[in-house]
Amino acid sequence: MSMVERLVPDELWKLFQRVVPQAPTRPQGGGRRRHCDHQVPAAIIFVTTSGCTWARLLPVFGLSGPTAHRRFTEWTRTRVWAKFHRLVLDELCSRGELDWSRCAIDWVKMRALKEGT
Repeated sequence: MSMVERLVPDELWKLFQRVVPQAPTRPQGGGRRRHCDHQVPAAIIFVTTSGCTWARLLPVFGLSGPTAHRRFTEWTRTRVWAKFHRLVLDELCSRGELDWSRCAIDWVKMRALKEGT
């Protein structure tokens, strides 16, 4: 089993495809072909969980660190991660595999400065 398959199994990839936006088209055509989305989430998961930097991304993912970072930024801006998180929670809940009695809610209270509300 490859690193990509281990980090993003097929079942998880099928869910992820439901929230990832279509690649933008280049009106002028040409340029480099956009890298396949399948390896990108695995590379992002690896970087965010291992402590590895984008610049030192392993070649096993088949894409460069800047490419993975660019896609991470693009997907963050379009709220892909929030949508994916919700989709995974909904899927687990529908299967009865989510135990809400063991969840935690976190919040922060901050004082408003300069007479803010």
